[in-house]
Amino acid sequence: MRALLLSALLAATLPLAAQPPRPGNDITGRWTTIDDNTGKPRSVVEITVRNGKAYGRIVDLHDKTKLEKVCDLCPGDRKDQRILGLEVIRDMVADGDEWDDGTILDPENGKEYSCKLWVEDGTLKVRGYIAFLYRTQTWVRATGR
Repeated sequence: MRALLLSALLAATLPLAAQPPRPGNDITGRWTTIDDNTGKPRSVVEITVRNGKAYGRIVDLHDKTKLEKVCDLCPGDRKDQRILGLEVIRDMVADGDEWDDGTILDPENGKEYSCKLWVEDGTLKVRGYIAFLYRTQTWVRATGR
């Protein structure tokens, strides 16, 4: 009886835990990443949702000389994988207007950060952080790619 009551209580609270984003806050699709220092486009990341979690993969590089480059500093299963095609965003969970609880990988230095994503004024805000230190980038929808 206790197990049945506990199961019913858990089932009732699950919809509250992971709420899908509201319309207009869709992070899926292709986004152009912008270099923080130069303001120039660097890559295109395609964000998809699988099994309720968002993932992002590099699908194009603006510097065509880096198409064969590998991520020799990346950890785990991404070590020595080509940057083109590399999954850099993993396990993002929708929570209202934001996606969080996932990670983002910087293929330049192989470091992985906690991540939060949200759409603001038609752009994608991408925040990578460790504890209370963070950096937020603005990505724009990719067109014609």
